Amino acid sequence: MNKQQNVYFIGIGGISMSGLAELLIFNGHGVSGSDSRSSALTERLEQKGAAIWYGQTECHVPDDTDVVVYSAAIRPGNPDLDEATVRGIPLLTRAELLGQVMKGYRYSVAVSGTHGKTTTTSMISEILMKAGVDPTLSIGGILPSIGGNFRIGGGKYFVTEACEYTNSFLSFFPYVGIILNVDADHLDFFKDLDDIRHSFHEFARLIPEEGLLIINEDIPRYDEFIRDLRCRIITVGKTDRCDYYERDIEMDEHMRATFTAVCADPGVPDRRFTLGVPGVHNVFNSLAAIALADEFGIDGDVTRQALAEFGGSDRRFQFKGELQASDGSGTFQIYDDYAHHPTEIRATMNTALGLKHNDLWVIFQPHTYTRTKALMDDFAEVLAMADHCILTDIYAAREKDNLGISSDTLADKIRKRGRDCLHISDFDDIGKCVSQNCTKNDLLITMGAGDVVNIGEKLLNNP
Repeated sequence: MNKQQNVYFIGIGGISMSGLAELLIFNGHGVSGSDSRSSALTERLEQKGAAIWYGQTECHVPDDTDVVVYSAAIRPGNPDLDEATVRGIPLLTRAELLGQVMKGYRYSVAVSGTHGKTTTTSMISEILMKAGVDPTLSIGGILPSIGGNFRIGGGKYFVTEACEYTNSFLSFFPYVGIILNVDADHLDFFKDLDDIRHSFHEFARLIPEEGLLIINEDIPRYDEFIRDLRCRIITVGKTDRCDYYERDIEMDEHMRATFTAVCADPGVPDRRFTLGVPGVHNVFNSLAAIALADEFGIDGDVTRQALAEFGGSDRRFQFKGELQASDGSGTFQIYDDYAHHPTEIRATMNTALGLKHNDLWVIFQPHTYTRTKALMDDFAEVLAMADHCILTDIYAAREKDNLGISSDTLADKIRKRGRDCLHISDFDDIGKCVSQNCTKNDLLITMGAGDVVNIGEKLLNNP
């Protein structure tokens, strides 16, 4: 990173890859790459000087390429990757490049956890921007205040999500690490929960002696993660055993929390915070952000204002609009949420159930066969919290083996719990179903990590 390089990105249009490519352009490196198709992200890079080729059926790696960066979606057999291997061009994964970028900042913050990474990273980002420290940010979702997922700053702070999938976060160099929670997920890569816990422990061990780990004490056997660490440790959670804990939570009619943050340090006064994002689970996400802000010496009023004004990232219980019911009785509301794991779905359901509504409708798109099969009963339990559930086909993502299951398997389990559930493959047919059946004051959530969001957006754009 200390000398100019010509860097080629395979899959340059990905949300994280495009941000890194833009950062390299900003720092004077030559950037080129390929992707399957043009998008707003690739067009932005081209406007900034990147050379991009579309279609990944032939090689486009320029002769003067110094380094090739590829995303987790790229596999052997990709012409660019195979050519770079044959020519002996150094290869970096996206995570390895991100780790190299982190080395260039005095205070690099990596936010990890099975759930809540994007929201917590966004909260921290808003606090640092409000404090005027000009951070560089890499977020796993779109943050409206920066108009994207990446912000290039001029300060000494770098904040990023730290994803455990394929052990990506073990390529990072965090000064501050945050562990929000540890749950069974990505079982197409990890053997089991113990394997996942081992990786999070290894992540914590990356933090240098002068650094800091902020960890949720409510994680089962959390002490196993900290037993041999050299760095300082701050715990957050629900009880007064923690360094930071909540007290006196009150929820408004929009399920936004007001609570007291209590710090064990007698020099830090109790403070009342109100969140701009809904859901009691976000109280505990915000505690990690508050603790970090205090460590960085940010004024408490700045933190309070930033958290109150933060309205959420895209696809995190995001209100999309209202639609007139077909029977003319009134309107129903449409939300969208990225939840694709039972723990996340439960948090979203609890938030939705706290809102004033008639019937709760959920259109859920299962994400990957591996996750769906491994957590089938858990999915059925939480989706049965809705009055009506519609399942799309399973979004295969990187997988090709259906493991002998389909959304019909999950639908049967939901119906056995006494809930209305349909499996409908075609998105247009799903749209017709809900538009014909949702009535006044119903609440509809499109939910999942794939493209299920398109159903609600099409309904609103073409009522």
